[in-house]
Amino acid sequence: MSRPLLAVLLVAVPATALLGPWLAPHDPTTPLGTPWLGPVPGHPLGTDALGRDVWSRVLAGGGELLAVSVTAAVCASAVGVVGGLAAGWAGGLADRALTAAADLMLALPSLLLALVAAVALPGRTAVVVATVCGGAPLTLRVVRDAVRSVRASGYVEAALCRGERSASVLVREVLPAVRGLVAADLGLRLVVALQIASALGVLGFGASPPAPDWALMLRENMAGAAMNPWAVAAPAAALGATTVVLALSVQLSSRRGGARPLRPAPARRKEPARG
Repeated sequence: MSRPLLAVLLVAVPATALLGPWLAPHDPTTPLGTPWLGPVPGHPLGTDALGRDVWSRVLAGGGELLAVSVTAAVCASAVGVVGGLAAGWAGGLADRALTAAADLMLALPSLLLALVAAVALPGRTAVVVATVCGGAPLTLRVVRDAVRSVRASGYVEAALCRGERSASVLVREVLPAVRGLVAADLGLRLVVALQIASALGVLGFGASPPAPDWALMLRENMAGAAMNPWAVAAPAAALGATTVVLALSVQLSSRRGGARPLRPAPARRKEPARG
């Protein structure tokens, strides 16, 4: 896929999800006709289980899913990046302790953890908890390996020799060197968070009726798929298209990632000899 087309998709998908409620031709929560009616004039995708316009609900149904997924992905990435910076920079006991904790968390399946969390917590919170517990350890390990590589580079050693503090070196030298890697990893966390949020929504732990929501639409309209397949196919296609666009954005970010080329230490100004 060409980059201009990908750029258009990257803008169009979140824009449609955010502006969907204002673009919808009908109120997505108001019944307007016969339940599970096929495509007719005024309802290009027919109606759902309660006679609401499917097209309007599809346009308005992605905002909450994306908001929850972005929140969960950012939290997971932030926790993982902080842990990876600490482990890769400090080394020694701190490195071993953090990587051991990450390995222990990775032993828990994310979806199973999400289901357990959804029993005791609201669905949105369960998505965040599952994404952080399942994604932050992966981010930690990736960032930790990158930081260890950058830690031994010439420009970082030069900064330390100049007497700069570790926190300053991490912010000014290390983070810019791994930002492409972090961006690609954030995209992966977003894809996984969207999958977890969709799965919980289909299982009944997501948005509450009559809210327009792609996952909730799948749950509500399974029984009438034979009468109006678009009531199920449309939200499924919206979820699939969003996931594909996010995956392509991850691929693009990974191509732009990579370590920053090493740069020589700045030359010191020679002081004139004193007589």
